[in-house]
Amino acid sequence: MNKIAATLAGIGLLGLSSPLLAQEEAPYITLASTTSTENSGLFDAILPQFTEAAGIEVRVVAVGTGQAFELARRGDADALLVHDTSGEERFVAEGYGSERADVMYNDFVLIGPSADPADVAEADSVTDALTRIAEAEAPFASRGDDSGTHRAEQRLWEAAEITPAAPWYRELGSGMGPTLNTAAGMDAYVMSDRATWVAFANPQDLTLLFEGDERLFNQYGSVVIDAERHPHLKHELAAQWHAWLLSDEGQQAIADFSVDGQQLFFPNAD
Repeated sequence: MNKIAATLAGIGLLGLSSPLLAQEEAPYITLASTTSTENSGLFDAILPQFTEAAGIEVRVVAVGTGQAFELARRGDADALLVHDTSGEERFVAEGYGSERADVMYNDFVLIGPSADPADVAEADSVTDALTRIAEAEAPFASRGDDSGTHRAEQRLWEAAEITPAAPWYRELGSGMGPTLNTAAGMDAYVMSDRATWVAFANPQDLTLLFEGDERLFNQYGSVVIDAERHPHLKHELAAQWHAWLLSDEGQQAIADFSVDGQQLFFPNAD
């Protein structure tokens, strides 16, 4: 190969490799979050706005809240956005997080077959609704995955003084979307966050039967990972994400997100 050819070949190789290098060097954080924020479409709406404002990409690992905590404890996530306030406060108290803040909220709802064999729609409280399901031994599909939704559901069964069990109670170990699909297939009752339910595209005979009890309140929080615990993480970039969520711009982005004209998350940063 002569010198000119070698030079052109080198230029060609550089031209091919430069985009790859640029892509590898682009700043990003890994966010451990819940399936509800992913399944609802919230991230598709707000993450491009953050990236445009800060120049930082957010790569989401959408799992149950319990799994998100474990990822962060191991140092495998730069930031957390989950919905189990007591678990988040414990995470900080144990030294894994340095700061936690309320970001947004919505609520949980009880879904079931339109025939409503347990008369859940007639219940006067969420504990009454769960008692009716248990007494009728009507099929109930639980996420069973230590997610924020599953943890909230377990607290409600406990408040109703009920220990749900097979065969009518099915723990699936699935995210919210797959759990709704299973419930639709077996005409079962299920507890869902409202956002995932509204965005759910395969309801079949399922319908919303009970809502409005204050115990169905669903708070989401952003947690900053402790820099001393995991110094290898991208703390400065994650701090920008946390601050943006709490800023007027981030709170407005959350408020603006809707599905079929229905607002699914309500900002509440102090």
